[in-house]
Amino acid sequence: MTTTAAEVPYLDISHTDFAMASEAVRDARDAHWYARTNYGIAVLAYADVSTLMKSPRMIQGSAKWPQHHGVHDGLFHDWWARNLLVLEGEDHHRIRRLANPAFSPRKIKALGHRFDELAEELIDQWIDDGEVEFVEGFAAPFATRVLCIMLGIDEDEWPIINRLASTVGAALGVNIKQEIEEIDAALEELHRYADKLISDRQQNPKDDFVTRLVDANRDGDSLSDAQLQNLLVLLIFGGMDTTRNQLGLAMQSFIRQPHQWELLASRPAELAEAAVEESLRVNPTTRWVTREVAEAFEHKDLKFQPGDTVHMFTYASGTDPEVFSDPTRINLEAERKPHYAFGGGVHHCLGHFVARSDMQAALPALAARITNLRVVDGGDEWMPDSGNTGPVRLRIAFDKRDNTSQNQG
Repeated sequence: MTTTAAEVPYLDISHTDFAMASEAVRDARDAHWYARTNYGIAVLAYADVSTLMKSPRMIQGSAKWPQHHGVHDGLFHDWWARNLLVLEGEDHHRIRRLANPAFSPRKIKALGHRFDELAEELIDQWIDDGEVEFVEGFAAPFATRVLCIMLGIDEDEWPIINRLASTVGAALGVNIKQEIEEIDAALEELHRYADKLISDRQQNPKDDFVTRLVDANRDGDSLSDAQLQNLLVLLIFGGMDTTRNQLGLAMQSFIRQPHQWELLASRPAELAEAAVEESLRVNPTTRWVTREVAEAFEHKDLKFQPGDTVHMFTYASGTDPEVFSDPTRINLEAERKPHYAFGGGVHHCLGHFVARSDMQAALPALAARITNLRVVDGGDEWMPDSGNTGPVRLRIAFDKRDNTSQNQG
């Protein structure tokens, strides 16, 4: 990889002290549109992320993740090589084409009332306490039970699903090799859940998400049982973990901006979408999206060669002052350009509408019922602010709103 730039910033993204929301990253973005890292190029500026995220000369960059960290066989290794996240070309296009109808916005929106009920049910459990560990008391059960509702899994089993998905999620960390036995065991159990669901819906079809996947058929083509299993496991593993983390990050952002929380509480239905999109823009759980160069090309002062790794820094691009006014702060009434928290191009997240829909139920429900949010001293613990982040625990104190009736519009 060569460049004509005299000086390009360098970021050590594997260092324990590296943080995406740091002065070092801001300074690098101010200095240049990209930075060099110990794992390839990091694209920092919004305009360049927007262009390169959609480049047909790049492919999804995580296919070799297990091998890069010493995992060369086993259940997770084999599953990862076949899942939709890393497939390319016609294989990727075919499965997305068949699966898309199951993710119909109209069908997901029809579940909105159930998401609303779930949010209220969870809030009822702790609202009189004046304090809650938010991950355990809301984010984890909400994100996991939403998936249970979609997939037809008994909601009482959400702690098991949460545990299994969280364990598989450890595969995206740098300690994957040390934890691979636990990861493989959890993945095997998730496979059993998926197989049971597929078999049941094949024999007893329902008007639900899994049946729509089972029945998916385009021009005489359909998904095999193995592909169905893979998709369902990916949905459980990917959907629960990211939504749980994103809800915690959204609360962190609104705690820092109480006036925006009060604005959401005063107009919940009107501002629900903006609350989710602004939370994703300023504080995304997916801090970067990785691509691999498949075909040599040039962009500005940089020549890309096949095999080069390119990280699109979604956090840096979403808070680029060249594009967004007061970039690191939520503004529910501002018109914003689209963020890239769900990726972009052919690998744009298939389940983005599910994530958006359940968070649009959760955040207004919370704002309508609690105010004066603050983090309890010593009550928060966070994952590293690097590739994927979020709260391990987030204990917040709050006041119960005296009158929620004014907030029903």
